Amino acid sequence: MRINRLKTLPGHLLRRAQQSITGIFAERMAEYELTAVQFIALVAIDEGNSLDATRLAESICFDRATIGGVIERLERKGLIERRRSPLDQRIKVLATTPAGRAMITVCFDHVEEVQKEFLAPLDEEEQAQFMRLLARLIDGREALPETPEEI
Repeated sequence: MRINRLKTLPGHLLRRAQQSITGIFAERMAEYELTAVQFIALVAIDEGNSLDATRLAESICFDRATIGGVIERLERKGLIERRRSPLDQRIKVLATTPAGRAMITVCFDHVEEVQKEFLAPLDEEEQAQFMRLLARLIDGREALPETPEEI
């Protein structure tokens, strides 16, 4: 059956893995009302030096067309603010508020626990291998096999 073959393909399995970790994240972070993208954006803004929306999107490898919604939600929650750039008044740069910095402090350990929970079915060596392989796939530094049978 074609459906069984499709369920073994990397795209399907990666989507399922994404669903799994997103579910764990949502459950663990429900009280803070932050998504994974909002959290990484908040940390990037805090660590970045006057990032604008375009630089933020590049920094977290997120789509520039939809980063505005992430920024708006963080601003609405009082976690960031937009300011005019001192170098170019036409550009608005992003900065964390005291509430945003406090949120990072409170949530960071929870986010790390989410990762541990997701990887728990793997032993320590498998976790390290999994992370290396994911990085290779994302970075595209190594050529992938030419046929699915070689995977």
